[in-house]
Amino acid sequence: MSFFSNKKFSLPPGSALPLLVAGAFFMENLDATVIVTALPQMAKDFGVHPVDMNIGVSAYILTLTVFIPASGWIANRFGTRNVFSLALILFTLASLLCSASVSLSTFTAARMLQGFAGALMVPVGRLVVLKNTQKSDLIRAIATITWPGLVAPILGPPLGGFITTYASWHWIFLLNLPLGIIALVFSRKLIPQVEGQKGVPFDVTGFVLTGAACLGLIFGLDMFNQGTINWKPVTMVGGAVIVGALAVWHSGRATHPLLPLTALKIKSYAVTIYGGSLFRVAIGALPFLLPLMFQLGYGMNAFDAGLLVLAVFAGNLAMKPFTSPILHRFRFKSIMLVNGLLNSATIFACALLTPDVPTAITLLLLFASGMTRSMQFTALNTLAFSQVPAEQMGGANTLFNTAQQLSTGLGIAIGALSLRVAEHFLPASAGMQTGTFHIAFIIIGVFSLAGTLDSLTLDPTAGDEIRRKKESVPQPASSQK
Repeated sequence: MSFFSNKKFSLPPGSALPLLVAGAFFMENLDATVIVTALPQMAKDFGVHPVDMNIGVSAYILTLTVFIPASGWIANRFGTRNVFSLALILFTLASLLCSASVSLSTFTAARMLQGFAGALMVPVGRLVVLKNTQKSDLIRAIATITWPGLVAPILGPPLGGFITTYASWHWIFLLNLPLGIIALVFSRKLIPQVEGQKGVPFDVTGFVLTGAACLGLIFGLDMFNQGTINWKPVTMVGGAVIVGALAVWHSGRATHPLLPLTALKIKSYAVTIYGGSLFRVAIGALPFLLPLMFQLGYGMNAFDAGLLVLAVFAGNLAMKPFTSPILHRFRFKSIMLVNGLLNSATIFACALLTPDVPTAITLLLLFASGMTRSMQFTALNTLAFSQVPAEQMGGANTLFNTAQQLSTGLGIAIGALSLRVAEHFLPASAGMQTGTFHIAFIIIGVFSLAGTLDSLTLDPTAGDEIRRKKESVPQPASSQK
């Protein structure tokens, strides 16, 4: 049957492949936050305390973080189309199991399966696009698959609240079923079949070291956020740093490392890892800090706070048509410096928000934050692979996705830690007032600013390879020898 044909084909400019991957990304990113507003109702059905439901969110994110490093090897071993299709099947099945869960333990197990599927879906989907998109179309393709990662975390909480209020929490997961089936059908038709590479051993040592470092860092920071400082979180974070250093040492010496570090020698790629991670930490903290400030500092209810934060989503949406033209018109270094400074300014400006500030001004600030957020994310994601050779693309993609997932997860932890730090500068009787959040926004703004300043090390011509429109259409990377 032609539907399952293994015949390779070239994808024309503007093909539907980036849209397919973007749809899968949207499902994966949405499920990370959509259940947040549904947790109280789910806790009631499971007969547990609402706070205990946080494990459903944590299990998903942690499983994602641990297994993303292994996704590159799995894709190379079994073929990108097979692995991406399997990820869609597992994600859809896990969504069905989540909706059918009758206890916290069964729900957590289903969420871990969802996280494993997402760990395959995101990096493998990006790799599919990178290997099957011409250089001249890379800006548009990356802009397309970047957008879901910006929109879904903001859209998730109010959407989950709406579904839970007017239907039931089960529908949050049941809606993934038709979407997953449709995506599976198109993945079999659009993604070229590439045979897996046999003979490359799995780097067990690298997998264990990387996973232990990521888990230790996230858990250690979370223990700091519990309000008591003792030897346990210090030991866990310190141990994670040591294990992480061992993972880097191992990757530099292993014959087939799980996370190859070779691409870090390319400056345009290294900036998106180092400075880009600092930026993503700042951006990851905002969806956590803003709703909390509007509820605890302003006295809003959860739904109204969520609606206010949707102004960030509106900014993302408004900026989408302009990201590609801007990247073609101006050089990456100039865009990342100017836009990064503007984004840092919007974060610092959040430290000036109070209940007395007119709602229109608050919405305008959040809208501007969403616009600069969208532009910087797209620039980072596009520049990352502009100068990476085809033979290094798989390893560079795996490392990039690992750094992106880890920094985004750390954003929430560091956002919470910033609040703890801020409490030391305010009277204990003040409680969690707007002043506490103001200090936290200043701390997070410093992260964004530091990430932006790393762009100063870029060569002015960085990324020019993909800014130029070429008259001749080269073959996709996957079909080149």
